[in-house]
Formats: sequence, structure tokens, C-alpha cells
Amino acid sequence: MNDVDARMDRLRKAARYRYQQLEDAEVERGSLDPDEVRAEREERRLLKAADVAAHARAQIAEAERRGVFEGNPYHGKPLPGLDRGHDPNWWIKAKIEREDIRGIAPPALSLRTEDAELDDHLDALSVESDVRDVLVDFNARVKEARRQLLGGPPVVTPMRDVEAEVAGWRERREARFAADATAAADDAAGTRRSRWWRRRA
Repeated sequence: MNDVDARMDRLRKAARYRYQQLEDAEVERGSLDPDEVRAEREERRLLKAADVAAHARAQIAEAERRGVFEGNPYHGKPLPGLDRGHDPNWWIKAKIEREDIRGIAPPALSLRTEDAELDDHLDALSVESDVRDVLVDFNARVKEARRQLLGGPPVVTPMRDVEAEVAGWRERREARFAADATAAADDAAGTRRSRWWRRRA
């Protein structure tokens, strides 16, 4: 919409508002029947809604002709989640789920998700001091979330025992090293056997 169209739109809205004010004044004076005014306003609203709907249908038909909807997984199908009832935040929830957006959920939910993935995150670390730092930070955020009274779901995520978690991290790490060493030894033995068979042949 260019500047001229925007200005004309503002003028039309101002004129409609002024006309409505004059109608209300005439109703108060008794020169207009309030039921007739209400009926006329409802008729104007329905005509405007019909115009908007017709315009929307025309835009959709034009987009279909151009092939805009080709490859759209929902083309010709009902939108998912419509059976769950009206939720004014459905679109933002769907976007968060679709794009796996993190960091904007209430602390109770984000901490619960982080708690479920914490062991995998710790196992990706190779230095014990880093593991301790992550656990101390996690516990501090759980404690802070419990202290804040901002409403929303309650914080049920437990704090982690740092020493027990570090011991578990060490055990899992040693088990991985042992499994890797066994796999490497098996690979080496298989390579030696294949060389021995090739020499004999």
C-alpha cells in the first residue's frame, strides 16, 4: 500500500467514524429509530465481510492458478490441531514445535526438557571441570525458577547431585572407552587374520 492509498484509507475510516457519531447523536435526539440504525449497521458489516471473503477467495484462486500451493503438505487437507478446540496461541505453539525453538518457554517446561537431555549433554563433554560447571549452572537455574513467583506451571525438576553426576559421567566415559578399545582390538584381530589368510593363499 503506497502513501496515497494509506491516506485515503485513513480518510475513509475517519469519515465512517464521523458518520457513526452523527447517527448516534440523531438516535439520542429521537429523530432516528435505534432498531433501524442497528439493522443498517449490521447490513453494512455483512456486506463488508462478504466483500472481504470474496476478495480472499479470488486471491486464493489466483494463487492456485500460479501454482503457489504446489508441494504444500496441507493442500486440500484439514489443518492439524483444529480438533483441539480454540487456542489463541496455536500458531506460536506450532512454530515453537515445528522449528524446535528453545529458551522462550516457561522455566518449568524448559528445565524439564533440559533435564531429560542433560546426561547426553554431559557425555559430550571431555573435561570434568566442564561437567561440574554445567551441573552447578543447571542447579542454580532450577533454584532460581523455584524462587520466582511468576505464575505458570510449577517447577518439579529436581536439582542434580554434582558428585553423583560426575561419578556417573566418569563410569559412562570409562565404559565407552572400554567398548571402543574392544572394538578396535576386534578390528585389529580381524585385519591380522585376513592378512594371514592372504599369505597362506
